Amino acid sequence: MTARPADAVTWWVSLRSPYSWLALHDGQRRHHDLLRTARWRVFFEPDAGLRAEAEAAGVTFPYTPMSRAKHLYILRDVARLAAARGLTPTWPLDRAPDWTVPSLAVLAAGAGHCPGGPGGPDRSDADGRDGEECARALVLRLTRARWQEGRDIADREVVRRCAQEVGLPPAVADASTDPRWRAAGLDELRAVERDGVFGVPYVRVGREPFWGVDRLPAATDALLRARAADPARAAPDGAAASVPAGAGAAAPDGHAGGCG
Repeated sequence: MTARPADAVTWWVSLRSPYSWLALHDGQRRHHDLLRTARWRVFFEPDAGLRAEAEAAGVTFPYTPMSRAKHLYILRDVARLAAARGLTPTWPLDRAPDWTVPSLAVLAAGAGHCPGGPGGPDRSDADGRDGEECARALVLRLTRARWQEGRDIADREVVRRCAQEVGLPPAVADASTDPRWRAAGLDELRAVERDGVFGVPYVRVGREPFWGVDRLPAATDALLRARAADPARAAPDGAAASVPAGAGAAAPDGHAGGCG
């Protein structure tokens, strides 16, 4: 197995989780360098078909349904954390949502499914964005649609509209029906198991894992320490200097600010 560089960052997002929404909010405002440096990956609950494929491949998915008590706690905790950030969550009504629909749409966008036709991971779209930038744009738009607009992002038509709003082809909404992207989804589930992900937000800096919104300052510190140990790998354009060690406040009145 190839060694993971000490400053390699992976940021696991979930389109389902309010804690992932809050972490992305904090990442954009308090931990921009960490968020920008990271490779974004998608933690999602697979549909029955993909779950069966994962089980056949020996891949274990860590998600388990939450208890009523935990659900009620999360409602209060997220309300507190959002209010501390000047945000008001809109709680969507989930009716047996298929999380492969928006999640595989993100994988399709990230694999170069941008305007101009399919391409490789480094393909640029008409606006000069590479595949990763396309995926990030869709993650942010879908996250906002769910948690600030109350939209059902497991609805394929909602995904189409969100994709179009960020300049992506509406066809990404059909990724969950395409064998290529279902195979990519299985690879993502393998990576979930390999990285030891059990909930979100989950950030890895090198081999060090950080779970929860209030662990983002520690993850930023770990990234800065890794760069200090190897100045040749410092962030470009002085980005590291813009995010001081320990920047950002711990999540008030709650646990680590994460969920499965």
